[in-house]
Amino acid sequence: MGALTQSSVLDIQKIREQFPVLQQQVHGKNLIYFDNAATTQKPKRVIDSLVAYYEGYNANIHRGIHTLAEKATKACEETRRAAQSFIGAKHPEEVIFTTGVTGGINLVASSYGRTFLKEGDEVIISGLEHQYCSLANNLR
Repeated sequence: MGALTQSSVLDIQKIREQFPVLQQQVHGKNLIYFDNAATTQKPKRVIDSLVAYYEGYNANIHRGIHTLAEKATKACEETRRAAQSFIGAKHPEEVIFTTGVTGGINLVASSYGRTFLKEGDEVIISGLEHQYCSLANNLR
């Protein structure tokens, strides 16, 4: 591993400034949020995008031919292409949005699990993966 350079060091204060919720104090200390498995705090940029969506073109994507649905679909697909580029996916269709980790785990369980697992197979997952561990229920 190479030596750390100035550009490779994270500026924690600059990162914290992007998250409005972290600008408060709890018990006289700057808030530090570690419960990201349950709910991840949003940076200002995401909050602003959500406000723009709800105020400007709140509609179902890929389901309508009216102006708002077309704007929402375009925004979703632009986001999918940005995520594709960020993670290095080959095709935008490889990027799938879910409601969160639980939705993602359930999607994998119901698609991969039902296709490749058979009676008697075991899936080992720790309690750290999800508080209620719904994976097992989705394989039934």
